Amino acid sequence: MTTLHYVLLAIAALAVIFGAILGFASIKLKVEGDPIVEKIDALLPQSQCGQCGYPGCKPYAQAIANGDEITKCVPGGQPLVVKIADLLGVDAPTGDFAEDPTPKVALIDEEMCIGCTKCIQACPVDAIIGTNKAMHTVIADLCTGCELCVAPCPTDCISMIKVKQNIDNWDWKFDPKLVIPIVDTTSTQKKIILGE
Repeated sequence: MTTLHYVLLAIAALAVIFGAILGFASIKLKVEGDPIVEKIDALLPQSQCGQCGYPGCKPYAQAIANGDEITKCVPGGQPLVVKIADLLGVDAPTGDFAEDPTPKVALIDEEMCIGCTKCIQACPVDAIIGTNKAMHTVIADLCTGCELCVAPCPTDCISMIKVKQNIDNWDWKFDPKLVIPIVDTTSTQKKIILGE
């Protein structure tokens, strides 16, 4: 064997040894995330709108866990403040919210749209499609209602409309402890099905 073969074998052996050490260290020294941050993040609306002053919901959840105010989430409104206060075990402060949050979605008046793409650049969830000097439209299923696209529009062709309740977004308020009596028509015995 030549010297080149020995060098390649030595490099391969070192790669295997260091790979095994790094793999062992990644398992043994794994740092778990803060569970309170995960719980707060699960409560936030995930609109990633930045109205709280943070680039998204996860950084705001981390800031809340570190002691920041819980009244900064505009899309969540006062009901979210109450939920976060209950989670943290503190009194719920009142926020400066104009009204209770109702689900809204952006609507572009396509006849007034000039295709400037400013709304596309402002949308944090890529819910607006279109191209330069062409009409834009909003994908309603992706829109979080954060209203960040309204201000940059130079023609004021974007308005926020309330989402009408339908079978997909209806709050059914299902009680898992509900007791439903069911009569089996094939026999004379009654059955009772308990929730949970």
